[in-house]
Formats: sequence, structure tokens, C-alpha cells
Amino acid sequence: MPQKSPLSIVNETFGAKDKLVDKLVAMLDRDEEPKDELRKRLLAAGNSKLLKLHRVATTVKEKFGSRDKLVAQAAALLGKGKDKNFLARLERQSDACLLDMILAAERRAKKNASKAKA
Repeated sequence: MPQKSPLSIVNETFGAKDKLVDKLVAMLDRDEEPKDELRKRLLAAGNSKLLKLHRVATTVKEKFGSRDKLVAQAAALLGKGKDKNFLARLERQSDACLLDMILAAERRAKKNASKAKA
């Protein structure tokens, strides 16, 4: 079975690119830039990038609730939860990068736990 194109996934799931962008603008609102500029920038982005942004934003919202909790969880899993400079550096990272750090730390912990049992 061939893989669907990002355009067909966007159209099936959200109806149109505009609707996906509207959802993303609501999810990504961090007061860093006006919503109109963010919307224009997202409309110019490719469908695959929009799908990835949506997947990351929903994962952050469902698993962690907010970006602050995401940063705190990443720092805790990396063993540097009390290091203020490290937390400030993590604040500058993207949500996707922080999610990757958390997943890698969880895999590492799981691997170490299985080695400890053996």
C-alpha cells in the first residue's frame, strides 16, 4: 500500500490547509509574534512541516500540559533539574528538540534498567 502524500493527509484529517494552520496558531500562541504574522508564516510552510508541528504540539499538550513542564521534565531526566543555566539553555530549544531529548533519556533509562536486571 503506497504511503499517502502530506497534502492528502491534511485534506482528509483537517479538511484544508487553512483549518490546520488555524489550529496550529491557537496551539502555538506564545506571545512571541502577532498571530497574523504567525499565520502568514505557517501558510507558506509545507504540508509535511505543518503535520509535524501539529504532532509535536499535540504531544506536548497531551503528555506534559505546557512547555514549562516539558522543559522541567527534560532537565529532570537529564539529571540537571536544579541547574539554572541548563534550564535557561533548554528554554531556547524547540519543542521537537526537547521531545527528542526526553525520548532518548527514557530509552537510555529503560536500557540501563534492563542491564541492571541481567
